[in-house]
Amino acid sequence: MPSASRSRLRVAINGWFWSRPDTGSGQYLRQLLDALVKADPDIELALVLPTETSNIPPAASLPNIHWVQKPVRQTNLAKLWWEQVIVPRTASAVGCSLLHVPYWAPPALCAVPVVVTVHDIIPRILPSYRGGPLVRLYTALVSATTGRAAAVLADSEASRNDIIHYLRVSPDLVHTAPLALPPHYTPQPGLDDERIRSNLGLSEPYALYLGGFDVRKNLRAVLSAFGFAQRVLPHIRLVVGGRLPESDTAFAPDPRRIAREIGLAEDAVQFVGFIPEELKPAVYRGARAFVFPSLYEGFGYPPLEALSCGVPVIASSASSLPEVVGEAGVLCEPDDDRGMAGALIRLFNDDAHYDALRRQALARREVFSWDRTASQTLAAYRFAARIATDDPPARAPQ
Repeated sequence: MPSASRSRLRVAINGWFWSRPDTGSGQYLRQLLDALVKADPDIELALVLPTETSNIPPAASLPNIHWVQKPVRQTNLAKLWWEQVIVPRTASAVGCSLLHVPYWAPPALCAVPVVVTVHDIIPRILPSYRGGPLVRLYTALVSATTGRAAAVLADSEASRNDIIHYLRVSPDLVHTAPLALPPHYTPQPGLDDERIRSNLGLSEPYALYLGGFDVRKNLRAVLSAFGFAQRVLPHIRLVVGGRLPESDTAFAPDPRRIAREIGLAEDAVQFVGFIPEELKPAVYRGARAFVFPSLYEGFGYPPLEALSCGVPVIASSASSLPEVVGEAGVLCEPDDDRGMAGALIRLFNDDAHYDALRRQALARREVFSWDRTASQTLAAYRFAARIATDDPPARAPQ
């Protein structure tokens, strides 16, 4: 990297997920890099990427970012070697003063201070997410190495508290930096909105669920609540977006089977499958309400996506969701399907109530911005750089 003044931040960033913008970690990485450069024009970033990484923009478009590619195989064992050896070695070799790992995979040893973003610690909290022996070993490793980081970034206060409690990290080291969204999540109707919804076979009025189907997403509560609501409002439909499970298991129950068990009519619920990122805002904007009773979220992107499109949210009161939803929706206990049904009925029947929550949603979207995320991330970088002078980290393996 080019020479810089003593006060200039020079940060290496683990870019493993750069080519996966379909994942939360990939979206976070891409949005954060752009925001960091805008927030601090003097910052120097070295994005360390596997050689197979594609979609690297021209250097002139992001002059503060240096693209450093290193060979690695795309296997689980190679990913571990990447995280524990290649990335920390590279951070030191290219002259950076900090390493940022933007997902839960801090190295055990590094010659420079490490900042790690821990989006959630689901495998530590929910037994059904702990996986097999290798997954549990990996979780144990990153749990132990998180405590060695110079600073830890959490997406929410709920996640921060979990990190402190379950990983036994000092509260002084854990910083909260809530996430934000790309600019295309807006309440303003797009020119193609009606065409997009028509191509998906959507017709209003509908309630919407969009997200995963693993057990913590609590789809049974969504479907049950809708079943109660439809007894009062037989004309409404529920649209369910997302790639359906390949098989019906306890970990990822098939929502179509659950809908049949509840007794919902076949045409009452519309499963539209995977919705590409660029089409999602149009689907949100057509909804009267968004239902998201998840049992645990480190942050909760889907509710924020809905709010940013002006859609009131009915969510569970668990984990970080109250921080995201605020006053712009209705919070229920995760198992309170009748309470969710009542919230749905009121949103469809009471225009004044709907308008009030929509105004709150539009105000809520202003709370979350990448400028704010970048500012809080930079503060964590500077904190890590300061404390490193008092407690030098261990050296990276040679």
